Amino acid sequence: MKFTPIAFAAILFSGSLNAWADSYQHIRNATAKVEYAGQTFLIDPFFAKKGAMSGFDGTFNSHLRQPLVDLPMSEREIIKGVDAVIVTHTHEDHWDKAAQNAIPKHLPIFTQHEDDALLIRSQGFKNVQVINGKAIFNGVELHKTGGSHGTIEMYANPQLAKLLGEAMGVVMKKDGHATAYIMGDTIWTAEVNKALHKFNPDYLIMNTGYARINGIADSIIMGLPDVLKATQVAPKAKIITVHMDTVNHTAITRDDMRKFVIGEKIQDKVIIPKDGETIVLEK
Repeated sequence: MKFTPIAFAAILFSGSLNAWADSYQHIRNATAKVEYAGQTFLIDPFFAKKGAMSGFDGTFNSHLRQPLVDLPMSEREIIKGVDAVIVTHTHEDHWDKAAQNAIPKHLPIFTQHEDDALLIRSQGFKNVQVINGKAIFNGVELHKTGGSHGTIEMYANPQLAKLLGEAMGVVMKKDGHATAYIMGDTIWTAEVNKALHKFNPDYLIMNTGYARINGIADSIIMGLPDVLKATQVAPKAKIITVHMDTVNHTAITRDDMRKFVIGEKIQDKVIIPKDGETIVLEK
């Protein structure tokens, strides 16, 4: 793993073993490698080579081929040491053919519901489990959280509702370790508020690229105002912003996020990782 100087200093000067063991490595888009309580989780693997896919039809900047950037490391390096995979939903920028081909078929995979589990089993994976409220993997609690991959108005359109589907968030929790809330592809909803209140997480991993569908003013995931709102609703939490600069339909870049964070004077609360960067998750 590649540690930033700040993260490395935290390891050196923290007396806690957890500072070494627990970390979030941003790979690209929503893909991440999380070391947590001695277990290594791969989140939403999206392994396609730069430009391998057409842009998503009917979305912002659909003329752009995607991914817009390459992976920061090889697939082999990403998969090395992984104990389990979490797929928040099966949209192609969270679970693509390249990842399906690269990930060993025996690895445990956690999904949001039986429909996704059936799909992934049909792709040859042997150990696929649904997080029904809570799952425990080698002592790590995985709590499913709700949300919405779009607005109420979007889901009132049957065709659009089918396209958007469902997406979960996941809270990682174990005594003595920082609680991490991977919020997933959602806008801000009552379910997000409930999860924040229930779990009081130390870290929020927010998908903040403000992905757009043509002809619709609202986004299907979070954006700049949601980051500011998170600092207010969960003031003790550190926020890690991801899902930017990779797929065609995201309208917010990391540069946009940096300018916003500085303008709102919340840079002490918000981390905007580069691809490949690792952040220590300190209790």
